[in-house]
Amino acid sequence: MKRHLYPVALAFTVATVSTPWMISAAHAGGMIKIDDTKWVSVGAGLRTSFNAVDKGAPNGNDRSKDFKVDGMRLYVNGQVHENIKLEFNTDRSTDSAGDENIRVLDALVKFEFSDVFNIWMGRMLPPSDRSNLDGPYYLNTWNFPLAQAYPSIFAGRDDGAAVWGQVNGGQFKYQLGAFEGTEGASNVDDNLLYAARFVYNFWDPEPGYYNSSTYYGAKDVLAIGVVYQTQGDAAATGDFTGWSIDGLMEKKLGNEGVVSLEGTYYDYESNPVLGGLDGTGYFVLGAYLIPGKAGMGQFQPVARYQYLDVDGGSETTNWEVGANYIIDGHNARVSLVYSNTEVDSGTVNMDSDALQLGIQIQI
Repeated sequence: MKRHLYPVALAFTVATVSTPWMISAAHAGGMIKIDDTKWVSVGAGLRTSFNAVDKGAPNGNDRSKDFKVDGMRLYVNGQVHENIKLEFNTDRSTDSAGDENIRVLDALVKFEFSDVFNIWMGRMLPPSDRSNLDGPYYLNTWNFPLAQAYPSIFAGRDDGAAVWGQVNGGQFKYQLGAFEGTEGASNVDDNLLYAARFVYNFWDPEPGYYNSSTYYGAKDVLAIGVVYQTQGDAAATGDFTGWSIDGLMEKKLGNEGVVSLEGTYYDYESNPVLGGLDGTGYFVLGAYLIPGKAGMGQFQPVARYQYLDVDGGSETTNWEVGANYIIDGHNARVSLVYSNTEVDSGTVNMDSDALQLGIQIQI
């Protein structure tokens, strides 16, 4: 999920022809300014990886060895009025036949009136857990949490509208919205999905609708967030409800190292993403950004444990250990991850491990 815009720097020379278009230095990275209230900016993101999975080869016995494009995003942000902005992002997807497509990721209009009250409408991230509001580019790990199972259209997004605001620059934030949620035969009454999130930051604030799971020492964060979602007749077994509580503690130490601790607990009832079943899950994570550069970046060892239990379904455990090489924050990062996953369906137990090398670039 990409949210914050990291615009591409644009440059051109105006000779003898005058024009209202200019590059504004007021916005980091370069932005095309049309007039005093109108502007547009463009960015891009890429995640690509090498994956070696135990028993993942077509013969079912050998380790697979595959290169993969995990994400390829184009970002466009703009402002048409001092209170009206737009956001349009795309991403790569693969359909059931294995064909690659470019899909709409975000497409929304933003009516931003003040810190405490704003309205967004279109395709967007609903009020949800920290990991979803991070998106893959702003996590502390390469892979998205397996216990995160809130309904969505694509990549955590849904069509709908939300009101949101913040106090004291993001010390406290609220997000409330109504979205399409699950549609079709399991929702014959065409009920909407309602979502809410509340966050309180005890240390430094986190301004804006989106967030991150690490700031690499730019701020000290101690935040607690709670989420609730519900939709009537969203699964054949009854109304869907889901809630979660997430926490992040990140502190820059006296030696310039940065310690990060993160965790989220999820609880679902009649979740259509889980086949209409109930489920609970969680993850806990620890990371440490080692002070001082090694070459052009810094090393950050990371470990995470995950668990998901689906009632009447399967029980999944996963642990990961690895390291990130931070070159330019979230804009340039290399990740090496070794993981082990065990799935117990009650009758069959499957155990596999994987090695991943991922590269992430944004501009």
